[in-house]
Amino acid sequence: MDLIEIGAKIGIYFIPFLFALCFHEFAHGWVARLRGDNTAQMMGRLTMNPLAHMDLIGTVILPLVSIVLATPIFFGWAKPVPVNARNLKNPRTDMFWIALAGPVSNLFLAAVGSILIACVAKFLLTASFASGLIEILKAFIVTNLFLAFFNLIPLHPLDGGKVLARFLPAQMNYKLEQNEHITSMILMALVLTGTLRFLAVPVLWSYNHLVTLALGGFGV
Repeated sequence: MDLIEIGAKIGIYFIPFLFALCFHEFAHGWVARLRGDNTAQMMGRLTMNPLAHMDLIGTVILPLVSIVLATPIFFGWAKPVPVNARNLKNPRTDMFWIALAGPVSNLFLAAVGSILIACVAKFLLTASFASGLIEILKAFIVTNLFLAFFNLIPLHPLDGGKVLARFLPAQMNYKLEQNEHITSMILMALVLTGTLRFLAVPVLWSYNHLVTLALGGFGV
């Protein structure tokens, strides 16, 4: 793989991935502020600046290595946005919405990507860059759908674990949070063994419907 090809793959996959991660964390902080906690804002995390959210290993090294080596596993993470539950009026309910904001933000970006594909297909289809731009937008949609469904897995420390907490007895949720290191290892094992391939089902189903809807009627 030459430098031009590596640069192209970084542009197609890493940049959208980085943007999606930043938007995801920004959404957590934004909803937290709406619910009464401005910790993220005070710590400079209520921003789309990638430097504020980057984790050296999870945001930079692992994704770039996956792209350069074309590994079957493309995986990464950002630094979680800090939330102080003591600032929330109703911590149990508020944490549910704060956690859900991350995956929902990625679903929103996937929808935006499909709208942009529709715009390109309708107004720019004859342009020389149209097909390339559509492919980039398709990758953007897949990236955001994967982040959304991955984070909805009901295990701590993922958002899905915090979403599930809203419906569990407080004592049970406390035990799950205390054993977060164990569920983190379980999650990593699922990633490394390829078990998370099951996410391809909701991701591809959603992707196919969004792209078909976006291109419908334009003959693409």
